[in-house]
Amino acid sequence: MIFAIEIRGVVQGVGFRPFIYNLAASSGLKGQVSNNGYGVLILLDATREKVDGFIRQIRQNKPPLSEIDSIKITQIKKTKSFEGFSIQISKSAKLLSSKIPSDIAMCEECESELSDKTNRRFEYPFITCTNCGPRYSIIKNLPYDRKNTSMDEFIMCKKCEAEYKNPQDRRYHAQPIGCHECGPALSLYESNGKKIESENIIDEVVQTIADGRIVAIKGIGGYHLVCDASNDSAVELLRERKRRPSKPFGVMVKDIDTSKHLAYISEKEEALLNSNRRPIVLLQKRDDYALSRYVAPNISQIGLFLAYTPLHYLILQKLERPIVATSANISDEPLCRTYDEIMGLSSVWDCCLEHNREIVNGCDDSVAFVENEKIFMLREARGYAPLYLKLLHKTDKKILSLGANQKSTVAITIEDSVVLSPYIGDLGSLSSVEHFKSHIETLKRIYDFTPDVVVCDKHPNYESTKYAKELKAQNEVIELVQVQHHYAHILATMGVEGIASKVLGVSFDGTGYGDDGNLWGGEFFVCDNSSYKRVGQFKYFRLIGGERAIKEPRRVALSFLFEIYGDEAFKLNNQTINSFSSSEIKTLYTVWKNGLNSPLSSSCGRLFDAVASLLDIVQICSYEGESGLLLESLYDENITEYYEFGVQDFEIDFSQIAKQILVEKDVHVAVSKFFNTIVEIIYDMYKKYDLPLVLSGGVFQNRVLLRLIMRKIPDVILPEMFVANDAAIAYGQAIAALNLKTL
Repeated sequence: MIFAIEIRGVVQGVGFRPFIYNLAASSGLKGQVSNNGYGVLILLDATREKVDGFIRQIRQNKPPLSEIDSIKITQIKKTKSFEGFSIQISKSAKLLSSKIPSDIAMCEECESELSDKTNRRFEYPFITCTNCGPRYSIIKNLPYDRKNTSMDEFIMCKKCEAEYKNPQDRRYHAQPIGCHECGPALSLYESNGKKIESENIIDEVVQTIADGRIVAIKGIGGYHLVCDASNDSAVELLRERKRRPSKPFGVMVKDIDTSKHLAYISEKEEALLNSNRRPIVLLQKRDDYALSRYVAPNISQIGLFLAYTPLHYLILQKLERPIVATSANISDEPLCRTYDEIMGLSSVWDCCLEHNREIVNGCDDSVAFVENEKIFMLREARGYAPLYLKLLHKTDKKILSLGANQKSTVAITIEDSVVLSPYIGDLGSLSSVEHFKSHIETLKRIYDFTPDVVVCDKHPNYESTKYAKELKAQNEVIELVQVQHHYAHILATMGVEGIASKVLGVSFDGTGYGDDGNLWGGEFFVCDNSSYKRVGQFKYFRLIGGERAIKEPRRVALSFLFEIYGDEAFKLNNQTINSFSSSEIKTLYTVWKNGLNSPLSSSCGRLFDAVASLLDIVQICSYEGESGLLLESLYDENITEYYEFGVQDFEIDFSQIAKQILVEKDVHVAVSKFFNTIVEIIYDMYKKYDLPLVLSGGVFQNRVLLRLIMRKIPDVILPEMFVANDAAIAYGQAIAALNLKTL
C-alpha cells in the first residue's frame, strides 16, 4: 500500500526533508519526500501500522525550527514501486498552507565552527545551516528553494555543493549556504561612497567603533546604526545626527553574561534573550550598569538583545563592549535595506559595512518584554514574522486587511488562515507608504493572491484607508469593508485566544476614529465576533491644536485645566500653565472654548500625557509613548491608594481625577495613585458585566498597568505573545470581515 502524508506548518527551510529521509532510511521504509505549496508531501510504501509509527516518530523528534500544524494521511492507488527512499524536487504550487520560515539567529554549532581555527568557515561572517540563518528576508517565492532566494546568484563551490546535496549533512538544502570561497562577502565604504580597502574589514569596523565613530551595518533584514554604547560622546553624536533626542536605543551584547551586568534578568527573560528568535527584550536597568547615560535617558528600562548573526557576533567578540544597534532610518521613515537607501543616510554614519547578499524583504528587530511570566510583544518582526494566525471558521473569500496608520501591518486571509506581515512602521511619509505597498505586493506574489475583499479602518485620512479606496476604484468587483479601530483591537486579542463568545472588551490607546466622528481611545465594549456595543468611555475632552496635542502633553493638560477652572486657569501657578506665555494661554483658551482645531477625544493614552504635564514630568514629547514610560519609572509599589472617580451615563470624567492630582504634593504618590485609579476603573466596569474581560490597545503595553491588572483580575485575557498596539489591527479586521453582514 502507498500512503500520501501531507504535513502542513513551518516545514520548509528547517531541515524537514533530510529529517524525513534519515528517519525513513533508519526505519527501512521506501518512498519519497518533497516540498510543495502546502508544506511537505511524503509517499510511503508501507502498512498502515508502520505509517502510524512513522508519524509518531515525526511528532516526537521533528527538527527544532519546525512547527507542525496538521498531518493528513491518505491511502492512494499503487502506480509505482520505490527502490529506496529519496528526496524529490519541490513542486511549485502556491497555497497559503506553505509557511515562510522566519529569520533565525546563529545556532550553537555554527557559533562553534565560527570560532574554530581549523574549520574552513572560521570567522566566516555568513556561516549558516538548516538550523539557523536568513529565511524570510531572502525569499522571493515559494517553495523555499535556493533558486527562489537572493542566494541564487552565488554559485556553490564543490565543498559547499557536497554538503548541500548530502541528506545526512547539517547543511543539506540549507539555502543560504556559502563559505569564504563562494558565498556573500563584506565591503566597507566611507560616507562619500569611496570604497575602503582593508586586509581585515571586521578589525577596521571594530576600531572605528572603538574610536567613537558611527558605523552603518547591513544585517539580515536591514541596516543598523551602530556605536559604542559606553561612550557618551558617540551616543550623543548618534542622537544628534539621527535627530532622536531621547527615545531609548536598543543595545546589542555578545552574550548573556554581559546582559546580566547591565540589567536584572529573570529566568523567563533569560530564556527569551537566548532564544533562536533573539528579540530586543525590555529589562530593568541595574543601578550600577556601565553604559552611557544617553542610551535610555530618564527611564528605568533598557532594551537588550544578543548578537544574532555571525557578523554581529564577530564584531562584539573583538570589540569587547556593548554597542548601540538602532534601526537605520530617520524617524517615521522605513528601515534602510539597500545600498542606495543607506547612502541617503550618509550624513549620519562615518563608514558603512556592506555585503552583497540582497535583502529581498526588509524586517526590523522584534521587541518584547516579560510581565508576570507572560511574554508580550511590542513589535513582531525578525524571528517571529510573517506570523500565521487562525480563524474560527473558513471563508471562500480572499481577504486583504490593510491595518491602521501607525505601527502598520497588513494581512492576507485564505480559508481559515491569516498571514500577518512583519511590522512596517508608521505611514507618515511617501516612502513609508511605498514600503507599505511593497509588503502587500510581496504577500500577493508569494501566495499568488488576488483579493476579493479589502478591509480597512474607518478613519478617512489614514493612508491605509485611502489605498483601500484606490483598490476599490480600480476594481469595482472588490468588496470594501471598513471596521471600527477599537473593535478591531478587541477582535485581535479574541482571535489570538480563540474566543468567539461575548466579552467585555477594553480598548485603550492614543487615538482612533470613532463611529460618531470623534477620536476614541478609552472604550468599553460588550462585543463578540459579529457585533459590538459601546458601554463605557472616558468623557470627551478637547485636544487643543489637534495633532499638536499628541506631541505636547501640556496641551492635553491645559484642556482639563480649562474644563475645571475656565479662564481662572490663567491665574494658576502650575507648571502646565507656566510652560506657555500669557498671550499663548489666552489664545489657546479661545481656541478651546470655540472648539477651533480642537477635536473631541476619549483617549486614555492622552490621559497619561495630561498627568505627565500636570506633574511637570514632561511638557513636550520627543517620541510616542514617552510620557507613559516616564510615569512607569516613578511608580511606587508600596502605594495602594487610588483617586475617587465616578461613572455617570457610561462616562468617566477624568477632570474629577485631575483635580485630586493637582493638590498632590508628592510626584511618586500622584503617579502611583493615577495608575491604581485606571485599574480600579477597569475593575469597576468589569464587575458590572458577567463576561470575560479582554484588553487591547497600545496603553496596555505599559508594564506597570499590565502588572497591576493581572494582579487585580487574574483571569483577564491579554494578547500574550502578540501585540496590543495598532500592529494588531489588520488581524482584527480579518476576523471582522468574516461577518460582512453586520458591518
